[in-house]
Amino acid sequence: MTHKWNYQPITPEQAEASQQLAQELGISPILGKLLVERGITTAADARKFFRPQLPDLYDPFLMKDMDIAVERLNKAMGKKERILVYGDYDVDGTTAVALVYKFIQQFYSNIDYYIPDRYNEGYGVSVKGVDYACETGVKLIIVLDCGIKAVEEITYAKEKGIDFIICDHHVPDDVLPPAVAILNAKREDNTYPYEHLSGCGVGFKFMQAFALNNGIEFHHLIPLLDLCAVSIASDIVPIMGENRILAYHGLKQLNSNPIVGLKAIIDVCGLTDKDITVSDIVFKIGPRINASGRIQNGKEAVDLLTEKDFSLALEKAGQINQYNETRKDLDKTMTEEANKIVADLDGLADRRSIVLYNEDWHKGVIGIVASRLTEIYYRPAVVLTRTDDMATGSARSVSGFDVYKAIEYCRDLLENFGGHTYAAGLSMKVPAFIERFEEFVSQNILPEQTCAVIDINAEIDFRDITPKFFSDLKKFNPFGPDNAKPIFCTHNVYDYGTSKVVGRDQEHIKLELVDNKSNNVMNGIAFGQSSHVRFIKTKRSFDICYSIEENTHKRGEVQLQIEDIKPN
Repeated sequence: MTHKWNYQPITPEQAEASQQLAQELGISPILGKLLVERGITTAADARKFFRPQLPDLYDPFLMKDMDIAVERLNKAMGKKERILVYGDYDVDGTTAVALVYKFIQQFYSNIDYYIPDRYNEGYGVSVKGVDYACETGVKLIIVLDCGIKAVEEITYAKEKGIDFIICDHHVPDDVLPPAVAILNAKREDNTYPYEHLSGCGVGFKFMQAFALNNGIEFHHLIPLLDLCAVSIASDIVPIMGENRILAYHGLKQLNSNPIVGLKAIIDVCGLTDKDITVSDIVFKIGPRINASGRIQNGKEAVDLLTEKDFSLALEKAGQINQYNETRKDLDKTMTEEANKIVADLDGLADRRSIVLYNEDWHKGVIGIVASRLTEIYYRPAVVLTRTDDMATGSARSVSGFDVYKAIEYCRDLLENFGGHTYAAGLSMKVPAFIERFEEFVSQNILPEQTCAVIDINAEIDFRDITPKFFSDLKKFNPFGPDNAKPIFCTHNVYDYGTSKVVGRDQEHIKLELVDNKSNNVMNGIAFGQSSHVRFIKTKRSFDICYSIEENTHKRGEVQLQIEDIKPN
């Protein structure tokens, strides 16, 4: 894979601001530049960025309909009505349901939760779910991470005397469902200062407002912040602004005193006694929670996340771990099949999108396969399978391209769709979608969005990587969208003489490197790049780009995670 290295120069004004900021904060000018790139130009803002504070969370009542939502929840509890907490079957939905259910349950017992079955009901609010609510005497449904497009289903519920409070973060249509209250900062008439909350984040704000209104002190909400962190990391929402505060304190909670269900998942992931990061959530914790809804039923994930007995939680986590192994096998098989189809496509080089259909593919894994295709081919991808008499599927995007808009462009061909910039779901009966989707993508995608690009934040020498530099860099955590892990590059580095290939299939390189400007010997790991080892061993110089990590085997020691190697 040949990557294009995209250097990100800054303006003279930004350079001056970063120098001044670095001086005021006592940090390297390189890190001052990183702050300025993130829109942080004053020492006060930088201190807030480095030490996010819970009191800086916005007043939840700034969100449109929040007062109505709290009033309706209070009324339900006052009249002892049965409440149903309803959510999507993915990580964001199941963590949101667990958070709201666990918080309300401390003060009220006539409450239940419901996760629709991916295979029998599909995404979002279902008629079957409304019927279940009706049969069990529910008068109020709080729906999380979905519901914003469920006009027909919520109208049906209203006819049956059931009220809805929607807590969603997906893009609404022009017509909103007839819910009592709609909490969604992406509404046209939004009044909330931050629009990038996860579904679980919206649920948290609802509970924050409920607590404020009922004189419940904020510290009662803190034990649930670990669920927020898991949802923010897994749903790939920006980790800046309010999300940064929630993720920062949620990670603290996850590392110090996680809820029983998450502690059990941490145990089965082999993360006990490790400092858990956003990456651990994205690659280990999140996929296991997701696997429940992909392979079996998302309700099992909520059962685990609301479990109070650790030994029972460990059993449930073990089961979910098994689902994840099944998911990995399916993922591997389906990705191989998808790659074969793509290899046989006519005119692939001229197309800017990929749309694949196979009626035998497992519905629970097609989103992952779509993600794999975008990583391999650098094109927006839609992967579809058959559900009854329709093609249903998932879309994923490349960096900077809004796949939701591309799908919206095809809305007259679709039965249903929903999502956001980088991920969406859709269902259709019409094959004309492929050409319409390609039309929008080819007209709107930029050439640089269709190739492998590594954004380089700064060119540095090994002498810049001091213990203080690394200590200050760690304050940029947690990393994620809008606060990506910085990538540095160093030119003209050499093998110290001890670099070697490692890994089960000898696919990685363990490096010991020097540059010609310092005596520092830097350790590095280059995953999947063993093809470069012959050149490295010639003692000729090469350029590297990398992130700076803590060596997991030697605490406190720095290791470079090499993203790409360019021989000179």
